[in-house]
Amino acid sequence: MTENYTDPSGNTAQFRAFVDAPDSAAATSSAPSRLPLIAGLGVAVVVVVALVAWLALG
Repeated sequence: MTENYTDPSGNTAQFRAFVDAPDSAAATSSAPSRLPLIAGLGVAVVVVVALVAWLALG
């Protein structure tokens, strides 16, 4: 190593700047839609209620 090498982990200000910097990959991608999950759960609930009603009345 050269004598003028500065370890960035040794400097608290540089480390905090690194930690607080936004991740470029995370900043460009948006959160996935929860609509398919909610719709799937709704369909599952309707199927279960219909099955219980069919067994109770049949």
